[in-house]
Amino acid sequence: MLKIAIAGTGWFAEKHASLLAAREDAQVVAFLGSSLPKAEKIAQQFAGAQAFDSIEQMLDTCKPDAVYISVPPLAHGEIEGAIIDRHIPFLVEKPIGLDMAVVNRIQAKVASKDLITSVGYHIRYTDTVQRAKELLATRKVGMAVGSWLGDMPGVHWWRKQNGSGGQFVEQTTHIVDLVRYLVGEVEEVYAAYAQRHIHTKHDGAEVADVGAVTLKLAGGAIASITNTCMLPFGHRSGLELFTDQGVLEIQQNRFLINHEGSQKTEYKNLLNPYELETDAFLHAIKTGDRSRILTDYADAAVTLQITLAALESSKSGLPVKIG
Repeated sequence: MLKIAIAGTGWFAEKHASLLAAREDAQVVAFLGSSLPKAEKIAQQFAGAQAFDSIEQMLDTCKPDAVYISVPPLAHGEIEGAIIDRHIPFLVEKPIGLDMAVVNRIQAKVASKDLITSVGYHIRYTDTVQRAKELLATRKVGMAVGSWLGDMPGVHWWRKQNGSGGQFVEQTTHIVDLVRYLVGEVEEVYAAYAQRHIHTKHDGAEVADVGAVTLKLAGGAIASITNTCMLPFGHRSGLELFTDQGVLEIQQNRFLINHEGSQKTEYKNLLNPYELETDAFLHAIKTGDRSRILTDYADAAVTLQITLAALESSKSGLPVKIG
């Protein structure tokens, strides 16, 4: 039985805890909160789980086999450092931070200890994305067009630039990750952002609420990604891949292959990607086999670099090279 501690008390922390609690090979033993009452509130939902407001105290008291990190983007750094110092594998939700200097230091420590890590880019684990990856082995992508279009999350830190990093960093990172996973690595980024509405509706809203980003890829393809959080409802998110054999369209719960305009084949997700993500991580801890983990910390650091480069470009008005 693997003992799992969870850093975080929000919706994703509870989701991961519920998945773990349903397993026969894992037990949720602790929660870390920004305050003890927050940790106690969620811990009482899981039998035997303890509550802490100190990462060191939690790790030293419970001695977990692994830690799930589900905290706001601004809260990364100290938590990872304490976990790595104790040689504990961890799964962390995206984005993995807001400062590349901090992320690079964490990655260097992870690499020096050869630590097992996983990052919550769960969309990679979906049936539809895996089907698309198989098909792309025999197709040439010319262009990718992606989007994340909807409303603004209600948590206060999300609307602060130094809290979430903005929509492209915090949400649309999933689309950037899919472009990397399915099409190839990014060489150059150009972005234009604007504030159109949310700053008039929410006091202290600092992040842009519309954006358009162009990516140049190493293999010669290009990608265009748009996002907005100014809508009063969730609209859609997804990625279209334009290839020499037609269009592959990845949506939230399905995958469309457009062969000749009117001829389409549709696939739907049958498996829970969060369960597959956890299966891969726990399997690696138990066996040492990391092959089923589709995104580790080093890989996620590349995606973060791209999304932060887009923010830099939006401020300077100039393209940014990815080194």
